[in-house]
Amino acid sequence: MIYFELDSESHILDVEIHNMQKKDCFYLGKIVTKYSFKGELIIKLDTDEPELYTNMDAVFIQLGNNLLPFFIERSLLQKGNQLRVKFEDVNSEADADALLKKEVYLPLDLLPKLKGNKFYYHEVMDFTMNDVNYGEVGTIVGINDTTAQPLFEVKNGDVEILIPMIDDFIKKVDRENKTILIEAPEGLIEMYLR
Repeated sequence: MIYFELDSESHILDVEIHNMQKKDCFYLGKIVTKYSFKGELIIKLDTDEPELYTNMDAVFIQLGNNLLPFFIERSLLQKGNQLRVKFEDVNSEADADALLKKEVYLPLDLLPKLKGNKFYYHEVMDFTMNDVNYGEVGTIVGINDTTAQPLFEVKNGDVEILIPMIDDFIKKVDRENKTILIEAPEGLIEMYLR
């Protein structure tokens, strides 16, 4: 059993630590540099709310194809989204070197719940997308976040439709019915379906 504490909320997770899969986790950040000669490291957190992650007892670090648990002795938030950590059994510069540039993960159960029209990308996979004017657009099969503006990848039969993920376009996220209602610019959806 691993104990996690996030921003005064405690979680006890009974996880198979040797079988933790990436699909069961979310990306928290990356170890970017060493802090001291005593094994301390800096994790650059990929979050808008880094303060939620200052009291963690453990994280999972990707080593090869495996996610392995590392237990935290102490941590301190520095410079916005940089978390200085001292892991148990990482006591030297050489130990720290082995963890540089590694990705850090936490179990999905620890993600703060979002409400309203805010959502995590993985959360809306397989949702049906409807447009205010067009009607049913298709099923969300992916999110392309490698572009300047993230895009919904929506499957309509054999056609893939790309819809910019712009707050003004998103009218309603209905988690219960697994739908997203949007209002796309006139002609955008039809452009793909001609």
